Amino acid sequence: MCKNCGRTFNDKTDTIFAHSKLSLKDWYFTIYAFFRLNTSIRQIESELNLSYRTMRRRVERFGRVLDAPSITLSGPVEIDEVYVSAGLKGRERDQEPRSRGLSTRGGGSYDGDKPPVFTLVDRGSDDRYVVPAKSADESTIRLLLADHDEESLTVYTDGFRAYEPLEEDDAFTRKYIVHGDGEYADGDIYVNTCEEYHKTS
Repeated sequence: MCKNCGRTFNDKTDTIFAHSKLSLKDWYFTIYAFFRLNTSIRQIESELNLSYRTMRRRVERFGRVLDAPSITLSGPVEIDEVYVSAGLKGRERDQEPRSRGLSTRGGGSYDGDKPPVFTLVDRGSDDRYVVPAKSADESTIRLLLADHDEESLTVYTDGFRAYEPLEEDDAFTRKYIVHGDGEYADGDIYVNTCEEYHKTS
């Protein structure tokens, strides 16, 4: 209780979380999962005892408070994915390395401790976006490319299969090279800017 005004208060008072039944710890997890791991509100809703409407309203308010940047693409756009090992800690000289499911080669997954991270380079505005994701699948790619100025956004990719459905969508014009065939650039078709950004990040 405040000694000056006599009102009771807690850590949520006068914040966007005021009057919420959910603990701050759960709200922090929710915000992190939504903005950093691309977890849908429906998925979060299934884990927590709150309605979809309440979850969406709170998350949107939090985003506005943070002035969280949205991805609006002018195009054309390069997009590429890289898998980041998240379990390689403990490599001190006299400690055994920790390896939680990291022995598989190639692509990884969030659950396998090797989450995908997408890099988008908007050649039209020279903006760059680095977005961690729970999975490198078609729905994630469509979500990342959804907001664009061009009627048919030109997208430069590599030969990764998850990009193939873009060719069947009038909203996109996909142009790609296949690294497995020894292709790394064909005129303006390449994802080298993304790959260089992966190396320096």
